[in-house]
Amino acid sequence: QVELVESGGGWVQPGGSLRLSCAASTRSPSIWVMGWYRQAPGKQRDLVARITLGGKTNYTDSVKGRFTISRDSAKNTVYLQMNNLKPEDTAVYYCNANGAVEYWGQGTQVTVSS
Repeated sequence: QVELVESGGGWVQPGGSLRLSCAASTRSPSIWVMGWYRQAPGKQRDLVARITLGGKTNYTDSVKGRFTISRDSAKNTVYLQMNNLKPEDTAVYYCNANGAVEYWGQGTQVTVSS
């Protein structure tokens, strides 16, 4: 069993930055990709960015050039650096770890408003 603990959410004005962190309680050899999803009120949960064990990344089009996903394997932690935030980025952000088994974090709220 792997527990994912997110941190770093909050409120920020448009154009601001936030950094989300997701710490896994243990390293599991069955996990080969970790990522961030988000869910806005009344909408489905969608992929934001993900990173493989080998460091390959991909992003949803709306965040390309603004968000950066990275991982520190020694700390079992994945980060999401979010720059130039927009009101439409407002959502609950969930950490995801996937492989033979899929795990989800509890979510962290990100609110972008003036």
